[in-house]
Amino acid sequence: MKSWTDIERDSAEYDAMGMTSESRTEVRPAYMRAISAAALMAKTFDPVNYVVPGLLAEGATLFAGKPKIGKSWLAYDFAIAVASGSPVFGSIPITQGDVLYLALEDSERRLKGRMLKKGIRHAPARLTLATEWPGLDDGCITELVAWAAAVDRPSLVIVDVLKMVRGASKGNESLYDADYRALTGLAAFARRHGIAVMVVHHTRKMEADDPLESISGTNGLTGAADTVMVLKRDSGTGHCILYVRGRDVEESEKAVRFKPDTATWELLGAAEDVGRTNERQAILEVLRKHDKPLTVRDISDVLGRSYDATRKTLARMWDAGEVHKEGRGTYTCPMCPVVLNAHQTGHRTDRTGDINKEELDPFDPRGWEGAR
Repeated sequence: MKSWTDIERDSAEYDAMGMTSESRTEVRPAYMRAISAAALMAKTFDPVNYVVPGLLAEGATLFAGKPKIGKSWLAYDFAIAVASGSPVFGSIPITQGDVLYLALEDSERRLKGRMLKKGIRHAPARLTLATEWPGLDDGCITELVAWAAAVDRPSLVIVDVLKMVRGASKGNESLYDADYRALTGLAAFARRHGIAVMVVHHTRKMEADDPLESISGTNGLTGAADTVMVLKRDSGTGHCILYVRGRDVEESEKAVRFKPDTATWELLGAAEDVGRTNERQAILEVLRKHDKPLTVRDISDVLGRSYDATRKTLARMWDAGEVHKEGRGTYTCPMCPVVLNAHQTGHRTDRTGDINKEELDPFDPRGWEGAR
């Protein structure tokens, strides 16, 4: 195998590679800029910087939600928390750092009003706010680099919203390519400086099974992003779900709720756990309002939920002792009259709905048939 030095001496090789005489001393094969697997394994890397553990890692994060759902309020919460060193959502500890918030749809008056609404009288010194910023075609990245070099610990940049900085499509560029290009520059800047860039965007009007498919635009946006967060309403509970998926962030769904009195968002817990609790509470409320056992169909019809989902939830509630089974397929809550009457007679029902035989008096003249 010839070395590059050997190839340099061989003009025929140059000609075969299509090199001009001017480029022969400057161009090197791309493979020479690559790295062997052995050399890669010998390298050490700094750990991934998690600006907000479980939510924001270094790189570009696309944060989407429907208009007026509260995306900017949530982004402002993140900015204030990181700049002040306060826990995000009041419960997720973070490392304090410098934050640049590009509130490109707001005015300084509105930004101050929102901060006062949150009860903040002394704003964090590490938070910089801007209502104007050049677009991606006009020096956006250059200005971000200048900011990162000017502060002590650049940690988070929030771009609110994407449409205010993205450039126009170029020539015959496809929509996918335009969307991909809109985030690649921000993502490269974020990775190079080890900081997180949160880019606020919108979702479509039409719902989608996969939260990523609900984001407005093509898959070029989600493909270029290192992390995607989608904020959506949960119609059954009144709170919202914050869906997270990323290369360095574990996929999760968190239940969150906006508190109008303090204009802040609070974390309720894992969406699955919170949703299960709310669903169980709703079932108990239905059972409490009736003085007779109800079937799974009765309960699912009242709640407007699927039969299978209701049946599975009732099975889990029965295992946990949260409901009583009064017959095959019928349920009551622990405080319903029919259950209280059963307790007053000294009998409990078992998992099949039959009276517990261990609790019957063996000398009862009624026998098993009379006790049923």
